Amino acid sequence: MARGRLRNRQPDRAGTGEKTKAPAQQLAVDEPDRPRPAYSSAQALLFAWVVFLIALILYGWTLAPTVTLVDSGELIVVARFLGVAHPPGFPLWTMLAHVATLMPWGDIASRVNFASAFFGALAGGTATLVVAELGIVASYIASSKRLVAQRNLRHEKRKRSNDPAEESKRDSSMQRLLILVPAIGVGLLLTFSRTLWSYSTIAEVYSLNTLLILLILFLMIRWRRCILADRRGASAGATAPVTRHDIFLYIAAVVFGLALGVHHVTVALILPALAVIVYRTEGLRFFRSTRLLYAGIVSVAALVAVYAYLPLAASREPIISWGSPRSLQEIWWHVTGRQYQVFFVSSLQEMGEQFLEFGRMVFREFGFPWIPAALFLAITGFVELFKRDRTTFWFLLLIFVPDLLYSISYSIAEDKDAYYLPAFVSLAIAAGFGVRWLIGKILSKSQTTPRVYLLAALPVFVTAAIALTGNWPFNNRRHFFIASDYVKNIFSTIQPNGLLLTSDWQVASPMLYAQEVEGRRRDVKVVDVKLTRRLWYFDYLKRAYPDMIERSRNQVDAFVANLTEWERDPEKFARDPALTRKINDSFQEMYHAIVNNERKVAPVYITGDLPFSDRREPELTTWINQNFQPVAQGLVFRLETDPAFHDSPDVQLQFRGLADGSLRFEKDDVVSLKILPVYSSMMVNRGRYLARFNQHERAVAAFKQALAIKPDYDLAQQGLQESSKRLGKP
Repeated sequence: MARGRLRNRQPDRAGTGEKTKAPAQQLAVDEPDRPRPAYSSAQALLFAWVVFLIALILYGWTLAPTVTLVDSGELIVVARFLGVAHPPGFPLWTMLAHVATLMPWGDIASRVNFASAFFGALAGGTATLVVAELGIVASYIASSKRLVAQRNLRHEKRKRSNDPAEESKRDSSMQRLLILVPAIGVGLLLTFSRTLWSYSTIAEVYSLNTLLILLILFLMIRWRRCILADRRGASAGATAPVTRHDIFLYIAAVVFGLALGVHHVTVALILPALAVIVYRTEGLRFFRSTRLLYAGIVSVAALVAVYAYLPLAASREPIISWGSPRSLQEIWWHVTGRQYQVFFVSSLQEMGEQFLEFGRMVFREFGFPWIPAALFLAITGFVELFKRDRTTFWFLLLIFVPDLLYSISYSIAEDKDAYYLPAFVSLAIAAGFGVRWLIGKILSKSQTTPRVYLLAALPVFVTAAIALTGNWPFNNRRHFFIASDYVKNIFSTIQPNGLLLTSDWQVASPMLYAQEVEGRRRDVKVVDVKLTRRLWYFDYLKRAYPDMIERSRNQVDAFVANLTEWERDPEKFARDPALTRKINDSFQEMYHAIVNNERKVAPVYITGDLPFSDRREPELTTWINQNFQPVAQGLVFRLETDPAFHDSPDVQLQFRGLADGSLRFEKDDVVSLKILPVYSSMMVNRGRYLARFNQHERAVAAFKQALAIKPDYDLAQQGLQESSKRLGKP
């Protein structure tokens, strides 16, 4: 029998996710017919390091220099002092970010921001490895399907080629292109994507969360690839223990448990995708084996170990101990985010609105919305995977769909885009297979020359360039001082020992950083009205402002007693209107006492959300409006009891990046939604107050300042016209 002749058997594609006509049969190939390696892990690792370095340079250059908005201030304080953050607590992120605060360069905020950049850059590199592993599996499947056809054409190929070794080398080069080019393409595409890039330049948990998800995917796909490689070897006579690659499985299980200590919801949602990988690799027998039990044990152990941080941190009584999770019940409430469950929506209309919001986000995720090149490649990739590699198709789809369904049913606002990160990762990987399909088309119709190789790499450069140039204006936070200026502007108005009441987290969070980390204006008493509905917050207030609490001790203690009872059994209050009235009355009495007592010491100020439009605290809003004249000063109102004119110096506000064109913001950005309206409306309120007391020249200046921030603001234009008319000026 001639060397290399096929035995009369069907190819074994077990574990590839492809159906076989004869599942128990294998393909036996003599040495010349065994596929020569066109790829090594070292090559993929080199490309991953290249992506990592590109990402780190990019994120480092566009890094926010100080505290930013939303949760940044709170998270930096928690990291600096090893506290407990808002639910679910993010214990793993807190510990790693604390290490970053110990670095010997920059201020605390920039160190934590750089930690996000480091995690995000590693995520880009890991995405490269994930796609490389998937590409190898795809090449296994493709080679299995092509092998019989290749054998039939072998003699004809040898006739066309004067050098069989050169032909083999060319085939290997094509395989490297099909594996490595899409891999680096996905790494760069994800690096330049709107959301990952955005959260890699500020103090947030999501770049670490994305890194851990990708690391889990890489380990599980490497596990699958190694098993498939062993089966290919077994077809040529080699044998190996079935479980010899389970080290990847168990490490993935440990990382999964640790990742649940960052953003557990989005991590847990990838379980169906992991189940597909396991099933299509080892079948149902795995789910009945001790291997699953061992993986579960090590994963739970990692989960328990990382969440043990919460009670340990709370027992130290740090500056911020959100929820004070010490008992098992309190830990459970905190980890499950009980207080945020009110944000889940149930109506199809609301979910439809959330889905439309996702559609707007996904079109801008990889660059200009009007050039959806990456989305086209992602759709093409899904189609090709459905035809050729069902395992990877279902794997990516089951990352995308559960994340999408969960996220559109959750109506949280400011960082909603971060919840879609697993879905965006799935799309980026699918785009890599779209690139692979495109490269295959190019190589199949052209001679394999260096020029053709460059042409094959062109889709990667084009999609990466679109993402980079499209997202740069929105993600370049190199000069992002908006939160810092916001705090500075408010502090510049408040007199020594003043009290500031706010329901605006964009005020309270960066002020936590300014006071607790930078030590600025520790004399100012900043109270978040919403957080006083939570028992743990009074521990913070007692440590931060003991004199204020002491001056209203009786009313504070009465409300805290009612609040303690409510946190133990909120359903009891929901069933009893009398208890609800009791706790609401004690809440109002506490604030009446605090405001009146603090006014005897220093002025009391409120932010603009309290006196006009805060529907969450209608009784407090009504009481303020009935008993005080809110006098607009800078970005806050000072509470005065008489209707006379209360003069104060005109504040020169600093608002770098808001109106000078150096930074760009989408309409749904927190700056557009929360910060710009405060500046423009407070300038109008200041102008109106001055105009009411015939201070028209100063009023004109205030209206002009409002228009400098928001040129189309009707109220500012109207006020400017009226005051200019009074002054006799056009």
